[in-house]
Amino acid sequence: MEKPPRVQQIALAITRWIGSPQSIIIHTVLFAVSFTASIGGYITFDRMLLVLTTIVSLEAIYLSIFIQMTINYTTASIREVGEDIEEIQEDVGELQEDVEEITEDVGELQEDVEEISEDANEDEQRDKEHQHTLADIQRDLRTLMDDIDRLKSEEDKSLGITASK
Repeated sequence: MEKPPRVQQIALAITRWIGSPQSIIIHTVLFAVSFTASIGGYITFDRMLLVLTTIVSLEAIYLSIFIQMTINYTTASIREVGEDIEEIQEDVGELQEDVEEITEDVGELQEDVEEISEDANEDEQRDKEHQHTLADIQRDLRTLMDDIDRLKSEEDKSLGITASK
């Protein structure tokens, strides 16, 4: 909110001061001095009441004006605060929408990660099966090679026996 004009600043300061304990003390002392001056014979009772009533009436008029200026200023401040609150609420609403979108995106990312993990597990399982199959093939090949070597040896032996005869 903008800084209020000088007159309004003065009105706010006076209104604040009037509502303070110092104001009560000063007013009480002034009333006591007025009545004491009348009782002490420094001023007649009628004149004291006339002056005191005039001062108090003028003070009441100015105070009501100052108080109204303060109320107007406060009302404008409250209105501006209300507008600020509405803007903040709109921003919060937008943030909530953004959070919801982010939450949805995180959910989708979690699903993607789960799918990738499942695919990786399937690939790992497939690799294990391939390794097992490869080991079986290698074992079978060794067995065949051994059989071939054995058969060759037997053939060589039988050819050697027939050649020596």
